[in-house]
Amino acid sequence: MAGLSFERIRQLRRPLAAAALAAALVAGDARAASRGPDGIADITEKVMDAVVNISTSQNVEAHGNAVPNLPPGAPFEEFFEEFFKNRRGGQQGETTPRERAPRRVNSLGSGFVIDPSGIVVTNNHVIADADEVTVIFNDGTRLKAEVLGRDQKIDLAVLKVKPDKPLKAVSFGDSDKLRIGEWVVAIGNPFSLGGTVTAGIVSARNRDINSGPYDNYIQTDAAINRGNSGGPLFNLDGEVVGINTAIISPSGGSIGIGFSVPSKTAVAVIDQLRQFGETRRGWIGVRIQQVTDDIAENLNIKPARGALVAGVDDKGPAKPAGIEPGDVIVRFDGKDIKEMRDLPRVVADTPVGKDVDVVVLRKGKEEKKTVKLGRLEDGEKQAALSTKKGSGAPEEKSVVQSTLGLALANLNDDLRKRYKIKDTVKAGVVITGIDSKSAAAEKRLAAGDVIVEISQEAVETAPDVQKRIDQLKKDGRKSALLLVAGADGDLRFVALSLQ
Repeated sequence: MAGLSFERIRQLRRPLAAAALAAALVAGDARAASRGPDGIADITEKVMDAVVNISTSQNVEAHGNAVPNLPPGAPFEEFFEEFFKNRRGGQQGETTPRERAPRRVNSLGSGFVIDPSGIVVTNNHVIADADEVTVIFNDGTRLKAEVLGRDQKIDLAVLKVKPDKPLKAVSFGDSDKLRIGEWVVAIGNPFSLGGTVTAGIVSARNRDINSGPYDNYIQTDAAINRGNSGGPLFNLDGEVVGINTAIISPSGGSIGIGFSVPSKTAVAVIDQLRQFGETRRGWIGVRIQQVTDDIAENLNIKPARGALVAGVDDKGPAKPAGIEPGDVIVRFDGKDIKEMRDLPRVVADTPVGKDVDVVVLRKGKEEKKTVKLGRLEDGEKQAALSTKKGSGAPEEKSVVQSTLGLALANLNDDLRKRYKIKDTVKAGVVITGIDSKSAAAEKRLAAGDVIVEISQEAVETAPDVQKRIDQLKKDGRKSALLLVAGADGDLRFVALSLQ
């Protein structure tokens, strides 16, 4: 600094100080962003009193050496289980009358108030099999609850309590407007700790976790643990956009993968449970499967899309409408069906009794059908009440033949008994063996499966199968589309390579 005046040094330092200050502010903003948005505390304060704990209890038969009634995930839970298991020195079967008496089992979950009059929403699995349900509010108030209705498919339940004064309630937002990366807040009762707030982002939407036919979950990394079930997932406007339902966790605790039922799915179900005490979903009476690339090639569909009809219920609405196995439903009530799992959700949300236009692809061409929607619950009751009847079919001589790595035989009474094939499978060719090195083995075909059709033509004998395969090869086809019935009668399509 020799030769510079004090004033000049001050002038040089000003831009350096400004730059340092700017860098510090940027770093501060980054640190603040990493903590999340500032509005979380305001949201929590606004909605906290509407979030409740759900306590349930039930009588269960004791089997001796009863473990104390600890809530799931409670500290020392494993210690107590081990202690009471071994307190008799490992002896089994010796119980006192007290130990044989029914005992009370308690569990805890979460929920939230959606109507000041006392309407509470939670998960069905939180209150399933409970003899008594109690709603515990943020101020410690405890109210007995009545179950207005429950739905196992979406895993929702609606409760009713009778408060002395109007309750704090929250409203639903539109989950369809959620964006990946958007901040969300979960409030619930993890590990029985009481009202707990966690925050994270929307990790994904429309997740299918194979829990049911209507899977459409919001995935979030906001910490969700045991006891959070039934609690709300809020957006930054304080609206409920999801209902926390499930987690993926090897340890039982949060690893940042939680799932919530979207509000768009939940609202319609909740309205029906409040109004009717049950759900009333649309039903068309078809069994469907995914249109894979090889199936799409066989059906001349480009690109692969829609829901492939594998079977049609004889008493369902699709039958009189002219929908057949092998049809691919690509549009329902004006809504595109891009993949198989789109169809059950769209049908379920459509009013029962409505005449609906359905567009199907049949042999590469579009056809429009009109289906009068039935009610899913009625269809399920019909299936449960259906009686088994003998086929009365005359016994046929078995013809054994091998093709495409499959050992085939004509369907007869002996084979029907051997593989326990239901009488609903009227005709077809039975698979009696599979070459483990063949393409058929990779497609999970099994002995006892019955080939009903090949590339949309019926087959009734083993020679029919070989004849149809030879024709497809002659036509230059790379694969054959088999309609296969399992021993239980359920149909599915399997694309089998001819090369």
